[in-house]
Amino acid sequence: MSYIADFEKALEVGRPPNIRTLFPNSRALIVSGKVIDRAMLAKGGAMTIAANGRNNLIIRGALRAAQRAHAAIIIEIARSEGGANAYCPVNYWNMARQVDALCNELAITVPVAIHADHYGIKKPEDVPPAAVEIPTIFEAGITSIAIDASHMPDADNLLASIELAQYVPSWAGLETEVGEIKGKQGLSTKEEALFIIQGLNAHDIFPDWIALNNGTTHGIEASAQGIQVELTAEIHKALAGYAVSGAQHGTSGNNSDRLRAIAAQTYTTKANVATALQMVSWGVEVNDYGNAALDANGEFIKVPDEGVTEELWQAMRAYADAKGWKKGDYKSLNLPFENKILGQPKAVRERMARRVENFIYTMLVEVFNAADTARFGVEAILEAGSYDIGPKTGRIESPENWTVAKIRERAASLGTDKGPAGNYDD
Repeated sequence: MSYIADFEKALEVGRPPNIRTLFPNSRALIVSGKVIDRAMLAKGGAMTIAANGRNNLIIRGALRAAQRAHAAIIIEIARSEGGANAYCPVNYWNMARQVDALCNELAITVPVAIHADHYGIKKPEDVPPAAVEIPTIFEAGITSIAIDASHMPDADNLLASIELAQYVPSWAGLETEVGEIKGKQGLSTKEEALFIIQGLNAHDIFPDWIALNNGTTHGIEASAQGIQVELTAEIHKALAGYAVSGAQHGTSGNNSDRLRAIAAQTYTTKANVATALQMVSWGVEVNDYGNAALDANGEFIKVPDEGVTEELWQAMRAYADAKGWKKGDYKSLNLPFENKILGQPKAVRERMARRVENFIYTMLVEVFNAADTARFGVEAILEAGSYDIGPKTGRIESPENWTVAKIRERAASLGTDKGPAGNYDD
C-alpha cells in the first residue's frame, strides 16, 4: 500500500476530536504527540525537532523541512512565549490554526503534533488557575503538553503533575519535567526521575516524555558543559521499565556530534530548538552549536540579503537598544515586529522561511536521524485504528505506596540539588 493511501486512511481516523471540531474539512494530519514519539521509537535511534514557532515564518519553514525529509514533527510554543503573558505572536490559542492553515496551503502529508511546551507551575497556588486554563488550550487545538512543575520541590512537582494530568485528554501527548534547565548546576539524578515517574505511574498517569536537567541551557549563550550524554543514558536506562522517552531541552550550546550521540545512545525522541530558529529566520549568523554568532563588538552578525530586510533589522536593533535590552532579550522583539515582518515583500518572507527550512532539514536528516519517520507515525495510527493510540505501559506501582503523606516522606529522602533559582522557561 502506498504512503498516500495510508495517509488518506490516517486522515479519517487519526485526527483527535478537538482537531476535527476546529478543522472539519482539513487535510492536515495534526495528531497526538504520542504518535510522534512512537514514530521515532519505531525507527530507533531517532528524535525529531520540536520546532519552537515564535513567528509564522518559522512554522512555515519547519513544515516544509518536515515534508522534504518525510519526517514526523512537533510544532511548539512555551507558556512564557505563548501563554497569557506572551512575548510572541504565536500562542497556545492560535498555533493550531496557523499550523493547520499552512499544512493545507503547502499540502503537508506528514504527521504534525501541536505541543504546549513548559506549561510552568512555579508554586502550589498556580495549580487551580491552571486547571481552568489547560482545557482551553486543548479546545484551541493543542494535542500535547509539558506540565512543568520542576521549579518546585520534588513532592510539590509530583503532586501538581498528578492534579493537572486529569485536565489533559487521555489521547494527548504528555511530558513531565524533573529539574530546571540550567546547565551544569543542579543536574537531575535517576532517583529524582524515578520518583516522579513512579509516582505518576501509581496514579495511572503514563507520560510519553521526561525532560531532565542534563547539562543544557536555554537562550543564546554557549554552554561549555553541554548535554551530559552518559548521565542522560543512565537515567533513561533506570526508567526503561516505565516506557518513557526523553525530551531534550536546551539544544543550543551543543554541536551536531553531541546531538547525534543523544539520538543514538539515549531514549530521546524529542529535541526542542527555539532561539536558533528565531535567529535563523531573522538572518542572523548561527554556528553549529545553534548559537547566534557575535562580532568583535559583541553584536549579532546579520547576513546580507538573508532574513529580514536590512532596514527592518536596523529598526529591530534600535527598538531593543531603546528598551535597554541585552542580547538574550531580543526574543521579546517577536510580538511588536510580527506584523512588520509579515508586511515585507514576498521574496523576503520566502527567504526567511527557506533559511529555516534548510536549517531544520539538515537537523532532521543529518543529525536527528528523523528522515522517513512519517510513515511510522501513520502506521501507529492505522494499527490502533484511532487517534488514541494508548499508553506505552500500564500501572506498575501500588497507589497505597504513593499517597500524599508517603510522597512527601519519599521526597524528603531524595536530598536533591535543584541549583540556584532562575527563569528557564524558554
